[in-house]
Order: sequence, then C-alpha cells, then structure tokens
Amino acid sequence: MKAIVVGAGAAGLAIAWRLVQQGAETIVIERGQPGQGATRAAAGMIAAPEEAETELARRGAELWPGFAEEVEQASSRSIYWNVNGGLATAKSPDELNALAARAQSRSGDTLSPDEAWRIEPRLAPDITGALWIAKQSRVDNRALGPALAGAFVKSGGSLLVNETVVRFEVRDDKIIGVRTPFALHQGDAYVLAAGAWSGRIVGLPPDALPPVIPVKGEMIALEPPSGEALPGPGIFGNDIYMVAQRGRLCVGATVQRVGFDSGLTDAASAWLRQRAASLIPQLRNWPVVEHWAGLRPGSPDDQPILGESALSGLFIAGGQFRSGILYTPAIAEALAALVLGNRVPFDIAAFAPRRFAHHSV
Repeated sequence: MKAIVVGAGAAGLAIAWRLVQQGAETIVIERGQPGQGATRAAAGMIAAPEEAETELARRGAELWPGFAEEVEQASSRSIYWNVNGGLATAKSPDELNALAARAQSRSGDTLSPDEAWRIEPRLAPDITGALWIAKQSRVDNRALGPALAGAFVKSGGSLLVNETVVRFEVRDDKIIGVRTPFALHQGDAYVLAAGAWSGRIVGLPPDALPPVIPVKGEMIALEPPSGEALPGPGIFGNDIYMVAQRGRLCVGATVQRVGFDSGLTDAASAWLRQRAASLIPQLRNWPVVEHWAGLRPGSPDDQPILGESALSGLFIAGGQFRSGILYTPAIAEALAALVLGNRVPFDIAAFAPRRFAHHSV
C-alpha cells in the first residue's frame, strides 16, 4: 500500500505517521513548511467548544495523553503537553445556567464566584459563577507541527516541503496521481488534508471536491509585566478564550468568513484586548507583543469532513474549524483505519464527505 497525503498540518502529519507505522509507504506533500498553517495559528487548547460535544471530541481528548507521549518519544522533541484545567466564566444568571447544563455533559463542576476566585483571584468582580473542567489540557501547537514531522520521517515516511499540489489527475473515475510543479506522485490511496486550501485543488469531479471554507481567526499575545504570573488554567468567557503559552497569554479568536484574506486589523486586536480585560481587569496593562491570523478549515455546516469521498481511493480530512488540535489523534486513528481497510473504532458517519451531495466552493 502506498499512500499520498496532501498537507502537512497536524491532521495530515498525524494520519501519515499512523499509516507508515502500520506498514504503508507514505508520502506527505506540503505547499510550505510542516505545521505552519492553522496548526501554528491555534492556541493549543485541547478543549471542545460547546457546539462540538461529539464522540470525535471525546475520543480526541481521551487519546491526547498517550498521543503526546508517543510524539515526543518518536520525534525526540517536546510538545509541552500538560493538564492545566479550564475555567469557563459566567456574568449573568442565564450564562451560569448554560454552564450548569454543560457540566452535565462534561466532567465539570459549577463554581460559585468565591470558588472561581480561589482558582484565579484576578477574575472580574462581576462574575456570577464558573464551570471548572479539571481534565482540560494544552499543548504547544507551534512545537507540535515540527514534532509530528520528525516522528513521521523517523518512522520511515517521506516529507516533501515547498511543493504545491496543483491538481489531481483523474481518468475514468480513477485517480492517476497528484501533480506538483516538479512531479506526478502516484499511490494506491490519497488523503486530502490541505486545511483551508483543500477545496482549491483542481482536477477532482465536483462531487468529490470537499466544500472546505476558510474561516479567518485573529489572535493576540499579551506579555505579563515583571512580577505578574500567567493564569494557570485556560480561561473562557465573553466570546473569547485565553491560554498561557511560551511565557505569554494568548487571547483569541475572531471568526470571519472573508475568503483567503488573512490580513491583520486594529479593530480585531482592540476587540480581543477589551474582551480579555473584561474577564481579568489587570490585562489592560499587559502589552500586546504579537498579533497574528490564521485560516481555519471550515465547512458549510461547521462540522468536520472525514472519510472516503465520492471518488474511490480519495479520503478527506478537513473542516475541523476551531477544534483541529483537539481532534488530531482521533482523526489520525480514524483515517488511517479507513485508508487501510480496517475498522474505525468509533463512529464518524455524521462527518462523511458524501453528505454534501451538491455544493460549490
């Protein structure tokens, strides 16, 4: 079995690594450098948003501890995974009721304001309570891409960087190969995991082309003044999240469907800073030391696109939206099993690419 994986983000690299571990000759083709797209632009939280309470999310969270250890051992690189907990705050009775409802579907506990302040004393004085998620974790997403690439290559995989797949060559409903400016790469199976660009590669019939939509997200990083500690847990509320990474506090993220525009805006930076300060007032005095944007791979229904496409031999791993890091080990497990003809250990039928019978990208 020879597999060609298009895209070296977290999903593509993890799938390819699982494939080569199971004996498949595997090539990853990446238009830039590994892990430098949506993977690098993320915050590294391993937490599911409220609308992503699925078996996929639970499976991803369950696999992460062992997955992180395995990545570090295979790559000889640290990805700084650790359990830091999550604190979702409420500022009204309605928000607190919503958090209480979420507590029933997660391993979480509702807290009074005093209990929340004991975990993070700098939280705003107007909170009405919080949800504490003790098992929430984080990983250094900027370390994850290079580590997965190292694990894949050290396991025997072939990684081609700075080589853009410009088209799929299809003849008589069969993929002949993927063409780059340098070569035609041929395999027995193909995995399309090119992030926001997955729907832009030409040559596929319309019913096989995944309707991946780029969703822009801007983030800022705040640096603590001398003597000020970073929050330990991830903090959620007021339509944002905050997580400590690399000695800074990452604050994100905006959500805009503006095509492939990844430009930075002062309005987004100001909005993120204001929202952060509404949760922890002291953050008004923390300087912004970085402002960046990424393009998440979205989908028409905001759900992942996972599985074999309408074209035999073409598998899709896309549409992860805001939960790509969380989903990574579960997507790798599922897609590697599908490509190799093995049983997928959990249900991904709801994410089948064929649910989009007619679409335009």
